[in-house]
Amino acid sequence: MSLTDDPQLVNSINVQAQEDYPLTAVPADSRRSLLSMAFMLLGFTLYSGTFFAGGLVGPAFRLFPDLLVLLIVGNLILGGYAAALGYIACKTGLSTVLMARFSFGRVGSRWVDFILGFTQIGWYAWGSGLIAELLNKLAGVPTSWNWLIALFFTYVFCITAYIGYRAMDWYSRIAVPAIIILMLWSLTIAFNTAGGISGAIAIQPTTEMSIGAALTIIVGTFISGGTQATNWSRFSDSPKTATWATLAAFFIANGFVVFGGAFCALVYQDFDMVSVMAKQGLLIPGFILLFLNMWSTQDNTIYAFSIAFCHMFRSHKRTFFVLLGATIALFMTWGGIYQSAQFINFLILLGTFIPPIGGVIMADYWFYRRSQFPSLDEQQPAFNWAGIGAYVIASAIAYYSSGIKPINGIIAAAVLYVVLSKVLKPKAEVGS
Repeated sequence: MSLTDDPQLVNSINVQAQEDYPLTAVPADSRRSLLSMAFMLLGFTLYSGTFFAGGLVGPAFRLFPDLLVLLIVGNLILGGYAAALGYIACKTGLSTVLMARFSFGRVGSRWVDFILGFTQIGWYAWGSGLIAELLNKLAGVPTSWNWLIALFFTYVFCITAYIGYRAMDWYSRIAVPAIIILMLWSLTIAFNTAGGISGAIAIQPTTEMSIGAALTIIVGTFISGGTQATNWSRFSDSPKTATWATLAAFFIANGFVVFGGAFCALVYQDFDMVSVMAKQGLLIPGFILLFLNMWSTQDNTIYAFSIAFCHMFRSHKRTFFVLLGATIALFMTWGGIYQSAQFINFLILLGTFIPPIGGVIMADYWFYRRSQFPSLDEQQPAFNWAGIGAYVIASAIAYYSSGIKPINGIIAAAVLYVVLSKVLKPKAEVGS
């Protein structure tokens, strides 16, 4: 009897395909090209929140060479980290949360599900709040309507994520070129306002920030997204596709947006993208840009949450978790996450506690398992104490150390895992 003669198996395969394989490896016949990967990941990284983060860093440094060097180094760290995970994802067909089952254990990996899923929900809620506030400030929409604005955009932005990869792919192909054109238009005006390159270089810093804190914000703004970019890079048709598409998105595109926020903060003392474009006489294009880039990232964000929580609850019902995540985010938006004075601290914490997850996974794949994960059907221990111990200690090192916290966390986690895995070698257990 062939596999296609088993109706139950055929139905299971169809369900997995429709839900974008949340609990299984992506098969060869579902892999995508470099063009598809590039648009998908570029759409993910061209995000208003990154513009905001650039605005936090920009006023503290001279444009050249200080700020430009920081942006290159920070985004190279982020891009290299995301690309390394993307390579593994393509080779194995697995998302980060599925990889974590090997390095943290089948129960221990649920912590990874939670922290990655929660941060994505935080960004999703923040995005809805941002739109409401900008409509209040720039379009005169009464604040009493904010609950309705948040309700509308929360569920509109998750439509493509609900449908899945194919809808997000095609939306990105439309949105990404438009976003780039609109941002270049705005930046050209900003350069002219600053008096050209010489005028921009002459602008003096107005605030203070340490280099370590600046790099942690640059990396931390999208480190959760970089850790979960495997949700899409696992669909790549080759490791080269996964590596180059991810690097382009997280080094070049993310760097472009961070630069935009930083430069506009220097020139206009403002790091709200639409507010800046309104000052440039581009209010309507600004709202179009906001809508396009928010959707292209918000759908990726809620999709990442759904993959993480599918793994947490061992469920194939990804579309259910898309709607559940959107609903949780809606209540967070109504609760005022956008107005939180702790948002900068949130960015720094992301850059501290998430990178060690990737460090553990990469060390597990390349050093402990010699580039070959076992089958997902093979029973794993409830807790891989080598991975958990490496993560906890590396997170503490990153938090309390000076310098570039994300780098400290990644290196510490990888080294500790290699050492601890020899001492605390995980043993397979019977269990679900």
